[in-house]
Amino acid sequence: MLMNMKDLLAVARANNFAVPAFNISSNMLLKGVMEASEEAQSPVILAIHPDELSFVTPEFVAYAVEAANRATVPVCIHLDHGANLGQVMEAIKCGFTSVMIDASSQPLEQNIAICKEVVALAHSVNVSVEGELGTIGTTGPDAEPGADVVIYTNPDDVVIFVEATGVDTLAVAIGTSHGIYPKDRKPELKLDLLKEIRSRVETPLVLHGGSANPDDEIAAAVRLGVNKINISSDIKDAFYQKAREVLKHPTIREPNSIYPPCIDAMKKVAHHKIELFNAAGKAACYNYARA
Repeated sequence: MLMNMKDLLAVARANNFAVPAFNISSNMLLKGVMEASEEAQSPVILAIHPDELSFVTPEFVAYAVEAANRATVPVCIHLDHGANLGQVMEAIKCGFTSVMIDASSQPLEQNIAICKEVVALAHSVNVSVEGELGTIGTTGPDAEPGADVVIYTNPDDVVIFVEATGVDTLAVAIGTSHGIYPKDRKPELKLDLLKEIRSRVETPLVLHGGSANPDDEIAAAVRLGVNKINISSDIKDAFYQKAREVLKHPTIREPNSIYPPCIDAMKKVAHHKIELFNAAGKAACYNYARA
């Protein structure tokens, strides 16, 4: 069932779990994410970054919408890190049910102004909006873009931002980075900061850069009130590491020979994240007619 983010995360907030937002940039990743979510009976967010959308094209979104409508679990299709109004408009036209407008690099007043404009537009067509306060780091050139220096979310700004913009979800910066961490870097979340932010607002909170963080910290973040966690690098790494192994066989060329083991590899990661986020079986918390 296709839903917007506001309705999807309201249930997660009430039942103390986080919905995984898996970035999909191919029909193979989409297939694996949907299969894992159905098997675990977990709600799921299909996240597509503008760079990914430029590759898969809007026709792929129509395919994802059809998959969501056929699913026996709740599904949201979300624009990840939309940078401007044009990208948001394109996503809404394509059929996304949720959009992120990331103006976190701007001063607070400008971030608020940009988000208010997007909220007014998106809410008029029942599309949810995610904003961001603070900055997410990056682990390297092949990861999603991020700030060279992480600016942690100011709890005082959170209340001002949420009340002024009306965003449905809020991405907070508590020490995560996009991508897979190099061996010489250790991720560490500021859980006390998260606890303070959670005490200030009821808006569902989002954790970006959820790949490669220690399981115990992620589980703690869920217990402290994070309701959406973005996962991109972890599933892609599992998929393409397996693809490299499979393609060592010089005569293999058929998709049905190459891709199923790669999908199985990324599904193991997806299942682990679903369990870690306490989302397994939570499709039963949603009041809708299952196919």
